[in-house]
Amino acid sequence: MPMMLEGIRVLDFTQYVAGSGVTRLMAELGAEIIKVEIAPVGDPARLIPLIKNGRSAYFVQQNRGKQSLCVDFSKPETLDLLRELVPHCDVVVENFGPGVLEKRQLDYPHLRRLNERLIMLSVSAYGRESPLSHKTGYDWIIQAFAGFMHMTGPRDGPPHPIGLALLDVNASVHGFAAVGMALFHRGRTGEGQYIDLSMVDAAFHMHDLNVAGPSVDPDFKPHRMGSHHDLIFPFGVFKGPTGYLCVAALQLQWKNLCECMGRPDLVDDPRYDDGLKRAQHRDELIPVVENWMASLGSNEAVLEALDRHRVPATAVMSPAEARNHPYFKARGTVRTVEDRLLGAVDIPGYPFRFSAQPSLPDLQAPLLGEHNATVLSRVLGYAPERIEGLVGGGVLVSRDC
Repeated sequence: MPMMLEGIRVLDFTQYVAGSGVTRLMAELGAEIIKVEIAPVGDPARLIPLIKNGRSAYFVQQNRGKQSLCVDFSKPETLDLLRELVPHCDVVVENFGPGVLEKRQLDYPHLRRLNERLIMLSVSAYGRESPLSHKTGYDWIIQAFAGFMHMTGPRDGPPHPIGLALLDVNASVHGFAAVGMALFHRGRTGEGQYIDLSMVDAAFHMHDLNVAGPSVDPDFKPHRMGSHHDLIFPFGVFKGPTGYLCVAALQLQWKNLCECMGRPDLVDDPRYDDGLKRAQHRDELIPVVENWMASLGSNEAVLEALDRHRVPATAVMSPAEARNHPYFKARGTVRTVEDRLLGAVDIPGYPFRFSAQPSLPDLQAPLLGEHNATVLSRVLGYAPERIEGLVGGGVLVSRDC
């Protein structure tokens, strides 16, 4: 059975995560990814810890299944070579800083002249058509600008960053979806197009009541909630007998929780008969819930009782605990892959389960410039002598890590 994106060729000008994550998702579905890396370092993600045998686990996770074409951008031959590849590609993805591709005439208006069916995705911090297009930014910058840090941390404490590259990955999934829709559109119309994806826009799209709320109630001012939701209770983190537990019960589950705790008297108490009232009285109710939890002796016993009463709850797990949980193993949410330099590496699994492609390919992350000759000979028909001349002239660069 052919893979879902088999036959789709991507020219990948991405670095780090927000861009590289787009093409990583495409590679798992069989797209051919030609990753253009700039000599002498290549993708700077190759330098991000943790590193073993000169190999970054960070880079491996984002670049499995790609072909590395490492070139010196300062050489005129490099730009000619890259333009020559464009008519042979379906998609270009890039997340360079402002002006990098424009000054080399590798931006969409120039590339479209070479390939009218081309789909090009630009991933940037603030968008290409934007009053802030000149600014660069990484995940934590986006967290700050898009309101995430403001909403994270202790209720009366300073803003906190989220401790993972959430908005980088969020942008890459948005980019993956956008390219898929553009390919679908091209399949119906034959038209290529340009996609301008802002990490800030993709992040802001994740807000719920924080944006709509002040439109409905001018007095509503979103702020850090700490461990418990401001508008709903019980909806937060509780100290369990043997660790922390998260309970997220809406109005329909409140009666279930009261019955589970042996406190039916709370169900019709006028102080607690809706989620907002309960949130306003959370300082009274948190000890009630935590004392009941403590009486059961273990987190496992608490979760079993809540499950029986259909109350949504879970242990608060560290990534190390999560990766060993039976759920993650059964779903393939944690994958162990073999890398030729790192050995066995655990990475997050593929988040989509397609019935048309039930299994995933065995992929390797490339060495720097590993596919220089392969790409140029197979795609452009370059003879070995010409490729050797490009190596000798410093246009093509490679390294064994």
